[in-house]
Amino acid sequence: MAAPASASWQPQEEGLKEICGLLEHQISHSSSADKSQIWQQLQHYSQIPDFNNYLVFILTRTKGKSVEIRQAAGLLLKNNLRNAYKSMTMAYQQFIKSELLPCIGAADRHIRSTVGTIISVIVQIGGISEWPELLQALVTCLDSNDLNHMEGAMDALSKFFQSPHSSLRKLALASVNQYIMLMPAALYASMNQYLQGLFILAPDPASEVRKLVCAAFVQLIEVRPFFLEPHFRDVIDYILQVNKDGDHEVALEACEFWSAYCDAQLPPENLREFLPRLIPVLLSNMVYADDDESLVDAEEDESLPDRDQDLKPRFHASRIHGSDSLDDDDDDIVNVWNLRKCSAAALDVLSNVFGDEILPTLLPVVQGKLSATGDEGWKDREAAVLALGAVAEGCINGLYPHLSQIVEFLIPLLDDKFPLIRSISCWTLSRFSKYIVQESGHKKGYELFDKVLIGLLRRILDTNKRVQEAACSAFATLEEEAAEELAPRLEIILQHLMCAFGKYQRRNLRIVYDAIGTLADAVGAELNQPTYLENLMPPLIGKWQQLSNSDKDLFPLLECFTSIAQALGPGFSQFAEPVFQRCINIIQSQLVAKVDPISIGVPYDKEFIVCSLDLLSGLAEGLGSGIQSLVSQSSLRDLLLQCCMDDASDVRQSAFALLGDLARVCAVHLHPRLPEFLDVAAKQLNTTKLKETVSVANNACWAIGELAVKVHQEISPVVMTVISCLVPILQHSEELNKSLIENSAITLGRLAWVCPELVSPHMEHFMQSWCIALSTIRDDIEKEDAFRGLCAMARANPSGALSSLVFMC
Repeated sequence: MAAPASASWQPQEEGLKEICGLLEHQISHSSSADKSQIWQQLQHYSQIPDFNNYLVFILTRTKGKSVEIRQAAGLLLKNNLRNAYKSMTMAYQQFIKSELLPCIGAADRHIRSTVGTIISVIVQIGGISEWPELLQALVTCLDSNDLNHMEGAMDALSKFFQSPHSSLRKLALASVNQYIMLMPAALYASMNQYLQGLFILAPDPASEVRKLVCAAFVQLIEVRPFFLEPHFRDVIDYILQVNKDGDHEVALEACEFWSAYCDAQLPPENLREFLPRLIPVLLSNMVYADDDESLVDAEEDESLPDRDQDLKPRFHASRIHGSDSLDDDDDDIVNVWNLRKCSAAALDVLSNVFGDEILPTLLPVVQGKLSATGDEGWKDREAAVLALGAVAEGCINGLYPHLSQIVEFLIPLLDDKFPLIRSISCWTLSRFSKYIVQESGHKKGYELFDKVLIGLLRRILDTNKRVQEAACSAFATLEEEAAEELAPRLEIILQHLMCAFGKYQRRNLRIVYDAIGTLADAVGAELNQPTYLENLMPPLIGKWQQLSNSDKDLFPLLECFTSIAQALGPGFSQFAEPVFQRCINIIQSQLVAKVDPISIGVPYDKEFIVCSLDLLSGLAEGLGSGIQSLVSQSSLRDLLLQCCMDDASDVRQSAFALLGDLARVCAVHLHPRLPEFLDVAAKQLNTTKLKETVSVANNACWAIGELAVKVHQEISPVVMTVISCLVPILQHSEELNKSLIENSAITLGRLAWVCPELVSPHMEHFMQSWCIALSTIRDDIEKEDAFRGLCAMARANPSGALSSLVFMC
């Protein structure tokens, strides 16, 4: 680091010699009388205005002098500055600062340490705001690859840890903390020193500092837990104490530790002895704080219009063809994270690690809170219901024998006078829904299931928006678990959902769409009865006609129609034509808007294209070959090819899903542009880009296989290109997504079936990994196709199959 241009002061040669000589005498083995005399001479020099400039010059510039002399100059400078810094001219202050910065990363560690000490003294006297260049210099050193620079910056920052000024302690700790995830060599090497600093700061009077200490422990647990291993008991004990901190921000940061510890899969033994103290703390922190924004929701508000800020951003998940979803969106990510939610999440994670062994501690506390009476006790009762929901999964074995009592206890709470108790009871019941459905096979369980179902439907029509939302979400969860069990109750379900549809505001309307879509997925063709359709379709079509093509409220409605089209099958044909045509119009206008939004007057939003492509997939799946007449009279083929080449991966993902669905039911209409579709699909399988676009590759791979079984020999021009991509995927199966492996194995088999003469000469290169992949796939029509390919290859090249006979068998 070069010295800044402001360093204009220059020492006189004679003065430099004299001061160096004195310092040399001082550190040599002189008698105490001599030392006293030298000391007096140095004190005399201290009266000279630029004496400290000489000292900093000797420390930083006199490379020919011994380290001892340079260090002695630095220590004398440090002591002088404590008294003289504020009375120095600004120019001299600036000179000293500009000399120190380039030496933060000096080659000698003693010089680095002395420079760090002087910097901390100056900052303590003058404040960090008076030295703006310092922080940038420290960050530059920490970011460099030079170990001396990194260690020098770490050393300087660690000296701030013990500053009497809380702002400096906070600044230093925050600066080091941001490097934990990166873990540069200097921090790794200084870890003991850093941990000592953390333990010193742990009881800091400043809440901002305590919060940063907790954050440091959480990050260390996530990235380098072995550093904390020797100190686990002390750290856990400390985190437990600050989990009760009067400052909610500090308590929240501490609370993150429990989930981080469990997620790091560290030995549970370290936590076990603390559970009797920890669980009551978590339950106490699960009670609504007085300033919790949710308390505003505790009123009858269904008639109040939604404000724009009430409408959460929504994320549509593009279609994936295969056995396992690649992304799991959390609906709650946009909600404010707070101590209550973090404590519930920690309890959930702990219940999954320790299971039923937490119940003896948990249940007495829960029962105590449930017995809290009157209007004052409702927050305690609510927290107890939340706790039951949080442990519903992890402690199910211990709770299962008491399930009917728990559910019977929760059902009346659905009618509690406090809206937030009604809403949390909906959520907690949904957490038990899998077991409620399992029990519905016998009479008593059936009655319980019915009570829960009717209770949630009643709450869907609540007068409070928060309860409406919780009830709809809980009901959607119950629908997923119950599936065809819902068929006998469809009439009453549809009555309630359509009644909600008529009274809900915009925000909750989205959740009704989701509940209707989930219902369609759950009961399938059972929905295809005139009485149900008369109840269901007119309001949805009315809303569909009311919304413009650029209204984002269309997204959840498109998703809802996708599920209905798949469920009704050919029964959807009476509604299909306007739905199909509108999807085409939306895709068309959005592709134009992408190039020129001004001319069309519509802002570009790729989500419209993705939702429309997915709805067309739903139509293809539902109508089957009945979609041919619609496709033949439209521009879908050309629009689809454009979408398959789009630069947005989620547009391509949905486009290839639709390509595969259309290949199944009307491949003839893709024929005119078949080579282009095959070429662009093959390009998605490039293994170098797979990590970023695995979902696109997955759908493209599946679409190629679907086209192969329809067009047979016409696929031959791309066969070798595709195989050269599929074989590496199968050979690296342990690193890649399960669905992609399955689709690759099936598509390879389909190509072998239709073009055995092209594929079989190369079979010994991939037979082993291919057979292993095929063996894990469930038996269905796609797997059958793949095995036809296996047989066709064995016939075409028997000797090639021989070496992999064991794997084939």
